[in-house]
Amino acid sequence: MTLQQFFDRVGEHPDWVLFYFAVIPLMALLAGWLGKNDGHLPPWNYFYAFLIYLACIPGIFAVALNAYLFLFERRSIFDFNIYTQILPFFSMLLTLWLIRRNVISFDYIPGFQKLSGLVLMIFATIAIMWIVDRTHIVVFSYLKFEYVLVIFAVLLVVMLWGWRKLFN
Repeated sequence: MTLQQFFDRVGEHPDWVLFYFAVIPLMALLAGWLGKNDGHLPPWNYFYAFLIYLACIPGIFAVALNAYLFLFERRSIFDFNIYTQILPFFSMLLTLWLIRRNVISFDYIPGFQKLSGLVLMIFATIAIMWIVDRTHIVVFSYLKFEYVLVIFAVLLVVMLWGWRKLFN
């Protein structure tokens, strides 16, 4: 099954996707009511971490996919699938907003820094790929592919280091 076949199948039967992306914010809202002002304390912070990962992994994937389709495939924004490309993003935003209302800071949520690092790595990779694509750099070289991967990894580490220096 390809990714396009998966998206087509989800588009034909969106019930489970709608249920999934509706239940996560509802669980965050319910947890906010039950654990009022205790979101930064265990067990609520672990439950919020669980909800954040359930919402953010598909949301981040949807945003990265949309960026790829828009920048590289040159697809129109009107061709986006609501269930697989737009709904995960808005469910992620709503879930994060609901959790943030009950948590002092996302620093109290276990693993949240790892998730922000994942986002940074994905978008740094997309940025490097886009720059290489726009500049039409063609390399005729006797370099092995492993060396090209090492150069790419070094560029990514330098970008991440610069990003952290800029914001820390």
